[in-house]
Amino acid sequence: AYPGGILAWSLEWEQQCLRAEFGAWQQLEKRQPHYGGTSLQLAQVCLEGGKGCMPLNFETFNLTNLKRKLDKHVARQLFVDENYKFIYCEVPKVGCTNWKKIVLLLTLNLSRDAFEVNQDEIHKTNLLKRLSSYSSKQQEELLNSFTKVMFTRHPLERLVSAYRDKLLHDEPYYSTTVANEIKALFRKDNKFTGAVTFQEFVNYVVTRSNEYLDVHWKPMSQLCDPCNIHYDILGKYETLEEDINHSLSRIGVSEIVRYPDSKFYTQRTNKNLTIQYLKKLDWHQMQKLMKLYQTDFFLFNYTFTVEMEMSLSS
Repeated sequence: AYPGGILAWSLEWEQQCLRAEFGAWQQLEKRQPHYGGTSLQLAQVCLEGGKGCMPLNFETFNLTNLKRKLDKHVARQLFVDENYKFIYCEVPKVGCTNWKKIVLLLTLNLSRDAFEVNQDEIHKTNLLKRLSSYSSKQQEELLNSFTKVMFTRHPLERLVSAYRDKLLHDEPYYSTTVANEIKALFRKDNKFTGAVTFQEFVNYVVTRSNEYLDVHWKPMSQLCDPCNIHYDILGKYETLEEDINHSLSRIGVSEIVRYPDSKFYTQRTNKNLTIQYLKKLDWHQMQKLMKLYQTDFFLFNYTFTVEMEMSLSS
C-alpha cells in the first residue's frame, strides 16, 4: 500500500494553484493563447518556479520573449524549418521521430507521407537544422518570430515507454552499454545475465544527476524549457491525432505532409501497461519518481490518476 496517497498530494497542490482569481485567469488566457489546454497551469508554475503558488503579475509576465540566455542543451533539442517558419522541440517517446520526418520533408520541399521516410535514417541525417547551429542573436530572433511546437506525454507513461523501447529491445548502446552500467550498480552478485528489470532501471534513473539523465527519460520541462520559451502550440500525446492536425494546419502544411496514422503503432505503451509496470515499484521508488517529474506533472497538467492510485494500493 502507498501511505498518504500520491493522488491526494498532487490534487492538494493543484487545488491551491486554482484558487487564483478567475478574472485574472481569463485575462491571461486572452493574452497568451495556447492549444492543448495547459497554458494557465504552465504560466502559474513558471511564475512561481514550482515552489508553491503566487499571484499573477500581468505587468511583468511575458511568455513571448526569452527571459534568459538559452541553454545549449535545450538549443540542441530544437529543430528549425525556415521554409515554413516553425521550430519543433524534440521530446523522445512523444512521437518525435515522425515530427523530425515532417521537418525533414518540409526542409527539402517534399510533399509526402512521413511514414514513407526511413525510420532509422531520420536520426542520423545531417539535413535537419538544430537551433544550436545558429548564433545567439539568430536564436533569439527565430524564437521570437517562428511558430514553436512542443508535444508532451504523461511522465510515467513516457518513462515506461523508454524502458521498454531502449532496455528490452536489441539496441546496442542501451541494451548493452547502459544495461551493463545499471547491472554493475544495482546487482550485488555482479551477475550480468538477463535483462535489466524495471525496478533496476528506475533506481538508475532516480539516482542520476539531472544533467546526466538520458534525453529519453529526462524531464520534458528540462528538455524544452517552456518557462523560458513561449510555445505557440502545446500538444499532447494523449490527444495526438487531434493536436497534430491542429499543428499542421497552424503551420500551414496540412495539405503538404501527413503524420503517420496511429494504426501503424500497435505496441504502444498505454495507461494500462504503465500501471502494470508501476505496480512493481515500492513506495520509496514512487516518491523519487514523483519528485523527479513533479515539474512535468504541474507544468503540463498531468495527474496521478485514480486508476493508478487504486492499482498501486491494491
